[in-house]
Amino acid sequence: MRRFVVGLVLLAGALAPTVLYPVLLMKVLCFAIFASAFNLLLGYTGLLSFGHAAFFGGAAYVAGYLIRDMAWPVGAALIASTLAAALMGWVVGLLAIRRQGIYFAMITLALAQMVYFICLEVPQTGGEDGLQGVPRGTLAGLDLSNDLTLYYVILFLSVLVFALIYRTIHSPFGQVLKAIRENEPRAISLGYDVARYKLLAFVLSTGLAGLAGSLKMLVFKFASLTDVHWHMSGEVVLMTILGGIGTVWGPIVGSSIIVVLEDQLADKVGSLVTVIMGSIFVVCVLLFRRGIVGEASAFYQRMLGNRK
Repeated sequence: MRRFVVGLVLLAGALAPTVLYPVLLMKVLCFAIFASAFNLLLGYTGLLSFGHAAFFGGAAYVAGYLIRDMAWPVGAALIASTLAAALMGWVVGLLAIRRQGIYFAMITLALAQMVYFICLEVPQTGGEDGLQGVPRGTLAGLDLSNDLTLYYVILFLSVLVFALIYRTIHSPFGQVLKAIRENEPRAISLGYDVARYKLLAFVLSTGLAGLAGSLKMLVFKFASLTDVHWHMSGEVVLMTILGGIGTVWGPIVGSSIIVVLEDQLADKVGSLVTVIMGSIFVVCVLLFRRGIVGEASAFYQRMLGNRK
């Protein structure tokens, strides 16, 4: 059943550009990677970060600067920006990882705001205008200026990221993360170096978030302050909660719904789109505590139980 669902999703992804606008689909994939990376931290480690926009947007600026101003190849720039986000995550993690709950969240938010003001003030980032006019270039001989070609490149990278996350959460490392989430004192009593495991999860999450930001920059050919603003951190929280915390498919479903709704409603209701997103969040928290995928999975399990 699981393989059938995965195959169906891959087939739908391959055929989607024949029905929907490729740029919208690429945006959905970028945010699906971002939300999945965030869910690795919140859903499987129990750490709520309010500063993930710093890694998402910071990597976008790094990749844009390397491609436009330093004339780096696209592949090298994507790798370098992902590593830069992971390195930034390591530094932030060393400062924040030994705190828990709201203290951890506030430290990540404060450090993310520092990144925002750096991006605002440093001349190389373009200030309020952002980093514009970044060429897409080529990757492995493929012309990325073609939307369809870039879509399939991002789809391929997305599949690799989702496979990596799936393998991680089902590995012994992932089982330890779940143990830390459920009962940290017990994990410590069993002899696990909890701080080290948290830091590794944080670095992996921030690195993948950086890759998502770099790919989004490549799609739209610019990086802006919106990418590093605290609002972006709140948006990825909404995507993850809406889809289902601690589920593989939840962040993908949640990000798809939010991105498509924002795209469809932006021209029709303008600034009211934020009110609508807030209302969806409230309804989800009140009625779907486990998110869309979480509630659907629970319902499916109950149906199987009733049949037995």
